[in-house]
Amino acid sequence: MTELTTFLGWCTLINTVLLFVAFLMLSLARKRIMTIHARIFQVPEEALPGIYLGFLGKYKLLIVVFNLVPYLALRLMGH
Repeated sequence: MTELTTFLGWCTLINTVLLFVAFLMLSLARKRIMTIHARIFQVPEEALPGIYLGFLGKYKLLIVVFNLVPYLALRLMGH
């Protein structure tokens, strides 16, 4: 059980860092990223902020549900 707890702890940390990096990239280079994504995916630039917000929200929820909650449950069971 210790290995699984450690694994989930690292998964939580790595995914949280990736979420933070995505947030920083969208905050600091928003116009450049929006231009690239609008060209690649042929989506109007006006629609992209909503798509980004939905992505970040869903990613955060997945981190909590599949990484953080199981990690905390295993930590509580181990003590």
